[in-house]
Amino acid sequence: MTPKRIHPKGEAPPAEDGRAEDATPQGQETAPAGQASQPDTHSVGAAAVGAEAAGLAALLEEAQNRADEYLDSLQRERAAFQNYRRRIERERAEQALSVAGDLLLRLLPTLDDFYRAMDAVPAGERDQWFAGVALILRKLERFLADEGVVEIEALGQPFDPAFHEVIGMDAGADAESGTITQVLQRGYSLGERVLRPALVRVAP
Repeated sequence: MTPKRIHPKGEAPPAEDGRAEDATPQGQETAPAGQASQPDTHSVGAAAVGAEAAGLAALLEEAQNRADEYLDSLQRERAAFQNYRRRIERERAEQALSVAGDLLLRLLPTLDDFYRAMDAVPAGERDQWFAGVALILRKLERFLADEGVVEIEALGQPFDPAFHEVIGMDAGADAESGTITQVLQRGYSLGERVLRPALVRVAP
């Protein structure tokens, strides 16, 4: 029978199986029972920063896309406004030209009267009175020219229905067929608009 070993006061007896109790490594503390170990603070912070950066990148991309949409819309609206303004300016110019053309057209009969009066005076009777009338006629012609009124070329030109109006044929004219042989009334244009076609006779 093996006698019991007496241990000094305060000293724990060894384990019955002869193995020493597991000691906690020096410098490490065992977490109390029922309490989970704390996560790594550095890892948690990095994950939070990464998530925040991803969120900011998504917001930035969305804002950039929206800015691109606004810029595209603004450019389209600006182009539409420019087209509208050019169209309005063109219409106003055409309207002003039409009004001016109508007014100038009403002056043409007066110009015709001057030409007929001048042609009716015999060459030997063209005195100072005739010179005064000729001066008035030149002033009227200059006024019409300053307004853009141009006389349509007719005599000796090929007939063009856009600028000439035939009122007779000269059967005995020594000219090619369709050539204007006589101008009975001058024609005038204003820009691209024909104020009045020239009344002409042509060779058959």
